[in-house]
Amino acid sequence: MSKYSDSDNHPIIGVSWEDANAYAQWAGKRLPTEAEWEYACRAGSTAKYTSGDYEDALSEHAWYYFNSYGKPHPVGQKKPNAWGLYDMHGNVSEWCSDWYKSDHYKRSPTNNPKGPRNGLARVVRGGAWDISARNLRSATRGFGKPEEPGSHTGFRCAMDAE
Repeated sequence: MSKYSDSDNHPIIGVSWEDANAYAQWAGKRLPTEAEWEYACRAGSTAKYTSGDYEDALSEHAWYYFNSYGKPHPVGQKKPNAWGLYDMHGNVSEWCSDWYKSDHYKRSPTNNPKGPRNGLARVVRGGAWDISARNLRSATRGFGKPEEPGSHTGFRCAMDAE
């Protein structure tokens, strides 16, 4: 449980990429690539957010600066996206498997691109409870050092389709 957790329904935070990756492997899964994360977040849409292109409906889907009261919340309290995924925007930023490089996707394939082969930081997506709405867009990218726990950063696991 996280330092904010009073139940198993709270997201895990304060975990490094290295620990998140080790857990995913232990569970027989993996961290999603950045492209997979964004694909899942968008759920077939090209809109800025799960709720559409406008910030006014975002509070129905996300915990962020406007409505979080300065803390993370139990998962699944807001509306899911079209594919039934909860908390893709806000609440907790999420580690992805890819290394971060600011201009990498300008020259990568458009279909299921892979991140750079190496780097100094790993990709973080989704934003957290203390982030403004404009920084919660489906396409917004962040990063962190893999060995350092992010105070607002957690993860979700992915697995290959069989």
